[in-house]
Amino acid sequence: MEQRTETVLPKKRSGKGGRILATIMLLILLGIGIFIWWRYYFTYSDGNRYGLLQKFSRKGSLFKTYEGELILSSVRGSNNVPIASEKFYFSVTDEAVAQQLNNLQGQNVTVHYKEKNSAAFWRGDSPYIVDSVRKDP
Repeated sequence: MEQRTETVLPKKRSGKGGRILATIMLLILLGIGIFIWWRYYFTYSDGNRYGLLQKFSRKGSLFKTYEGELILSSVRGSNNVPIASEKFYFSVTDEAVAQQLNNLQGQNVTVHYKEKNSAAFWRGDSPYIVDSVRKDP
């Protein structure tokens, strides 16, 4: 008498669960990528600001960034002294623009900025990123 041995192979999975999991992970990563782009790279607004460049410095513990302060004066008194003023805080990422601003401290300037939705620690303390400067009389 012969004995037959049959090997029982496990059932093959159809792979639907793995594909669904991979699709969900891909959608999550895509959503995180879109959120990071919107939060740190999307330009919410841009424009110009005119004022007295009061302060400009390079600071930071781990990431050194250029930070500046512009006094925007709306009302001037006698001897052209600003009475009512507001401060505009900004960051600079371009070395050439930073050098220009460093040389123009204490003078009236017009800066062009781009406002991001949030400040990024590697880019600066402010969501306002100045990308050009012009000295004004």
